[in-house]
Formats: sequence, structure tokens, C-alpha cells
Amino acid sequence: MPRLFTGLEIPQAVADSLIRLQSGLRGARWILPTDLHITLRFLGDVDATCAEEFHALLEATRPRSPIAVTLDALASFGGDKPRAIIATVTADAALTELQSEHERIAREAGADPERRKFTPHVTLGRLRRDVTAPDVALYLEECGLFTPLRFTAARVALFSARDSTGGGPYVVEAAYPLG
Repeated sequence: MPRLFTGLEIPQAVADSLIRLQSGLRGARWILPTDLHITLRFLGDVDATCAEEFHALLEATRPRSPIAVTLDALASFGGDKPRAIIATVTADAALTELQSEHERIAREAGADPERRKFTPHVTLGRLRRDVTAPDVALYLEECGLFTPLRFTAARVALFSARDSTGGGPYVVEAAYPLG
């Protein structure tokens, strides 16, 4: 069974800026620059029929304009039990509509509905369980002011992932142009 998700790839210049932030936090497992992305819809482990239907439906979607993307802050997921360091993404209408379309297509292909609210982000690192909220607060403080990073997404990728913690390395199985 393939483990699949759709997402926006991060251009090399933006990845280069993000990887400069990937140090100084004990217990972080930093994501490789080639695996940085913005997840639109995680399907998880699906059978071949669902995977093929999902791909076919993505290929048949109406054309969309390229999407302007802004990474606007450095943050963490998990609150008092932090589990990831992320770069947050401005959730503009075009990005939200694209994600909603992918949710609809995933359901049409036979995937279970996504239970979590869409929170666009780029995961920079996953945290071991012994990393504390004060550790993360200190890391974020030491990183200083986050200068927004902007790029235009010209395509959506269908990624496959290894069945493991963290999933990478990711492989682009198909790409769907925007514009």
C-alpha cells in the first residue's frame, strides 16, 4: 500500500533560508531540505485502487492559477508537549480553496475524511518527547525575528512516503501544473 499525500514543493532558495534555522534545539530531528513541503492532503496508506482514482481525479481538476505563498513566522506544534518546529504559512483564499478541493477529491477517491483542521505550514523538525515547551520557547527566542519568505507555487505534487516516523525521504510520484 502506498503512503500518499499532496503538497506544494518548497523552492531551493526558500529551503536554503529555512535550513539556516535548523540548529540549536537539542532533541530536534531536522527535515532534509529536499523533503520540505506544505501538505495539502495526507491520505496515508491507501490501496492501489484509491491511489489510482485519486491521481486520475487530480489530473482531471480544473486549471488553477499559480499560488502566491508566504511563510510568515516560526512556531511549534504541540503546546505544552511540543512535537514539531514549523514555519507557518499565510492561509489565503487560493491556498484554502486548493486544499478544500484536495479534500473533496480524496473523499471521492475513497479516502477517509480528514479530521484535523487545515493549518498550512512547513515542518522544519520533529521533536523527541523529552523536548520541553521552555526548550522550544528559548529556541524560538534565539532564532529572532522571522523575515517572511515568499514564492509562487507553479505545481502540486503527489508524494509517496516511507512507512516510518517522519516519513522521508519523499518521492514525487506525479505533478499537476498550476496555471
